[in-house]
Amino acid sequence: MLQKQLLLWYNQNKRNLPWRNTENPYLIWLSEVILQQTRVQQGLPYFQRFVENYPSISDLARAEEDEVMKLWQGLGYYSRARNMHQTAKLIVNEHQGVFPHTYEKLLLLKGIGPYTAAAIASFAFHEPVAVLDGNVFRVLARLHAVDLPINQSSSRKLFQEHAQNFLDKKNPATHNQAIMELGSQICTPTQPKCEECPIAASCIANKLKQQNKFPIKEKKLKIKHRFLYYFWISVGSEISVFKRGEGDIWQNLYDLPFIESAHELTQEEFLTLMTKKNIISKVNLEDFVFEAKHVLTHQRLFAKFYTLKLNEKPELQEPIIWVQTEQFKQLPIPRLLDKFIKR
Repeated sequence: MLQKQLLLWYNQNKRNLPWRNTENPYLIWLSEVILQQTRVQQGLPYFQRFVENYPSISDLARAEEDEVMKLWQGLGYYSRARNMHQTAKLIVNEHQGVFPHTYEKLLLLKGIGPYTAAAIASFAFHEPVAVLDGNVFRVLARLHAVDLPINQSSSRKLFQEHAQNFLDKKNPATHNQAIMELGSQICTPTQPKCEECPIAASCIANKLKQQNKFPIKEKKLKIKHRFLYYFWISVGSEISVFKRGEGDIWQNLYDLPFIESAHELTQEEFLTLMTKKNIISKVNLEDFVFEAKHVLTHQRLFAKFYTLKLNEKPELQEPIIWVQTEQFKQLPIPRLLDKFIKR
């Protein structure tokens, strides 16, 4: 009965989204990767641009990584784009461009976890496997008043059982879309619209008037603060940049030379550290041009940008390359740097 009520509500209220009108596993996979940690209204134009530039998985596999990262620029969580590109190559090279047709085989692909595998398997191949994303966690936590943290790995098995038991096995694709839509549009994190919910009568949290108690989450990790001092160093028509490596944020994106501190530097500390890092021997602090705060999941970045016009190229510690300004515009860069460029 609950499944029928949910599907009836969905058929009457669903949003018309392009990835819901296809069984093409490439397009479904592309949408799921883009929508991880991303709202639909933000992800939709990225999906459309990727489909326009890479209409098939073969097109994506042939693309240069810098092109893919540039197209992804501004969406955040850049490991998604890198893994997506690598997975496209793997599917083309080892699977003749054909997606595996089962949940278990999809899980073997890099960058495809349980949720994405379930989405592709059910949406494209109608395999009766339930999806479990943030929206579904929230619906199930309230429906059953589950008092276990949803961000605890030991709780996942219970939630997966609830999701699988609730799944309409005859209509897995529609059911999965419906429960995600319910979480997105009705069973929202704050101020859920219980009066519009098709399954509210069976919801324990609703009966107890404790909707806002669920889902339960463990305490968040401590937020790290980082203070970055950037330098736009130009010699003639060239500027200095470097490509970020592994072990930090923004892997494989291009960035400006910078110095970093765990606290905001005084003028004296700034000049001393800058000299030690060999960024440049002298800098006019009046060349400061821009300041910005940038929020990441577990980090807060406080950045200041300085412009330096020099007559000759300095010796810098980072693996610096020098590029023409026009060339720089084609490189994938972090959103923080894009803010500075646009300013």
